[in-house]
Amino acid sequence: MIFWRVKSLKDILETAEKKSLNRSLGALQLTLLGVGAIIGTGIFVLTAEAAQKAGPGMMISFVLAGFVCAVAALCYSELSSMVPVSGSAYTYTYAVLGEVVAWMVGWALVLEYAVASSAVAVGWSGYFVGLLHSSFGIEIPSALANGPFAGGVINLPAVVISLLVTWLLVVGTRESATFNALLVAVKIAALTVFIGLAWPHVNLENFHPFLPLGSSGAVAAAASIFFAYVGFDAVSTAAEETRNPQRNVPIGLIGSLAICTVFYLLVSGGAIGAIGAQPLLDAQGQGFEPGSSQLAAQCQSLLAIGQEPLVCSREALALVMRQIGYDRFGNLIGLAAFLALPSVILMLLFGQTRIFFVMARDGLLPERLSTIHPRYKTPHVVTLITGVAVTLAAAFFPVGRLADVSNSGTLFAFFVVALAVMILRVREKDRHRPFKTPLVWLVGPLAMVGCATLFMFLPSEAQLVFPIWGSIGLLLYFGYGYRHSHLAQGIQGASGGEDLLREVRPLAELMKDPQDDQ
Repeated sequence: MIFWRVKSLKDILETAEKKSLNRSLGALQLTLLGVGAIIGTGIFVLTAEAAQKAGPGMMISFVLAGFVCAVAALCYSELSSMVPVSGSAYTYTYAVLGEVVAWMVGWALVLEYAVASSAVAVGWSGYFVGLLHSSFGIEIPSALANGPFAGGVINLPAVVISLLVTWLLVVGTRESATFNALLVAVKIAALTVFIGLAWPHVNLENFHPFLPLGSSGAVAAAASIFFAYVGFDAVSTAAEETRNPQRNVPIGLIGSLAICTVFYLLVSGGAIGAIGAQPLLDAQGQGFEPGSSQLAAQCQSLLAIGQEPLVCSREALALVMRQIGYDRFGNLIGLAAFLALPSVILMLLFGQTRIFFVMARDGLLPERLSTIHPRYKTPHVVTLITGVAVTLAAAFFPVGRLADVSNSGTLFAFFVVALAVMILRVREKDRHRPFKTPLVWLVGPLAMVGCATLFMFLPSEAQLVFPIWGSIGLLLYFGYGYRHSHLAQGIQGASGGEDLLREVRPLAELMKDPQDDQ
């Protein structure tokens, strides 16, 4: 039965032990990795998207999205402590629900990481364009700074940054651990400065009406804002490279999520209270769809008369600073996003290569796709393929739509993880669990219901993309993976992926300080 090709936890752990990556990441590094992956385009850019859907009620949206991520993180923590290997939700699903479902989860994670990378690139572009204009008076033509949905032709800055990060991954340029921590500190400092300067200007009248488009608008915004929390699963993807993963992975997951939630609520409250966040409405009193040509046209009309509401901004936090009289700090916020967001793209693309590695190790993907460059020791083929796809998406689609599409894949993966935790509690109730999800029979269903609800409130285009993407994935699986699966061939412990995983530079080395070599 192809649907019940289940790879036992024992085999997964034995395989990982024989082909394991160097375990050198600690709790602090994992937490910084999580914060670095989470804080990015979501809070710097999607604040405007959320305001158009929910108005001031986006604060509720942040709470709703954060809650769904929190219960999902608790489920992730239990599985990652039991199965501390690479592959994240894909590996967990393989051990519980079998090969076909695992393939679908892995395929969904590919959608999550690739499209999220494109969304971050578009978000970076907005701050880059604004920074050039406000600091140097350089105006990039709208046609070259926006995709067709936003009234332009191509988002050239997003193309450039996508190709640059792809090149960095191909040549294997190592980030210094100190530099990586510095980028996280830059983002934290920028948000802290924003909070400190915006809150004294809060006007409670700007919170009314609190839900201009009703409670459904707040839930719809939560479905989009969910993207602002995505990234914590990159922590579990690095489990195979972590010291004492049973302790450190849960700390990294929950710690990074908690830190980011506090910042998001304070930042969104400051933005709303300082300049307002009411959505733009059409003649029927309905909100324009974020990322639509109709909203872009309305925003252009307002800009022509010198008005720029929060919902129209591609650099929302910098706009708030400038409108309350802190032009210099607005530029600094833009500079912080300009410096820090490329590292988010890098981590997302890196996370996707890890998913490819494990799927190739299991025989579900051709190992030649992950060929290692003889000089750079990086999987240059799959990195280039992914980089081209990310670049094309960033060139032509707005950030909001990309985020929604990415969310569709993420929500499916989180749903399956929550289901897997509960099944494993019944199937292997006596297995040692270094971290146990508290109130699992409440937390698990809450995570599943939360993910399903947010998926239903995604735009119809995003809802349609996932089944289409999934269908393509199934065609690939039955065309290749079904016949070449190592599990189907009885290869339990040794796979051809061993050389791949031994040769490729691990995350710990990419984050290594070059001085360590001296």
